[in-house]
Amino acid sequence: MTGSGGGDSIDGREFRRVLGHYPTGVTVVTAACPDGPEGMTIGSFTSVSLDPPLVSFCPGQDSDSWIRMRDVGSFCVNVLGDHQADVSTTFASKVEDRFDGLRTRVEATGAPVIEGCVAWIDCRVEAVHAAGDHDIVVGRVVALGAAEAAGEPESGPLIFLKGGYGRVSGL
Repeated sequence: MTGSGGGDSIDGREFRRVLGHYPTGVTVVTAACPDGPEGMTIGSFTSVSLDPPLVSFCPGQDSDSWIRMRDVGSFCVNVLGDHQADVSTTFASKVEDRFDGLRTRVEATGAPVIEGCVAWIDCRVEAVHAAGDHDIVVGRVVALGAAEAAGEPESGPLIFLKGGYGRVSGL
């Protein structure tokens, strides 16, 4: 196995290529902003704590969507199903109205919950920490649900690996 030392000399493209070998779940984080709903595709979502129930995600500090969402104080993590790659692509783009034609509802925080997701986690912002060119957003979970609990057909989660979408098989 080869590698390079000294984090200051790591090429950004190589960093992305190598870390692309690790599969990530695909989510859309949404918020109810004063000028209308906002959302962005996020692959850096994770659970943090059971007691209290905390989760986190890491948006780019210069993301237009994050800049609009940052001061709202709440958000919803929508865990996309393997049938929702188009939703991920839309929310990762610069399309002006990403919610056009998308069915949503609201739960505890008022942030949009995207219909058809495999799970949703509604949160209040607990803390935001600067980390390089991203922020680490920690949210306290106030409500959550999963598709099978709502009687909806179950699908697997959408994953991202080596620059493309995939699905989990063998479950």
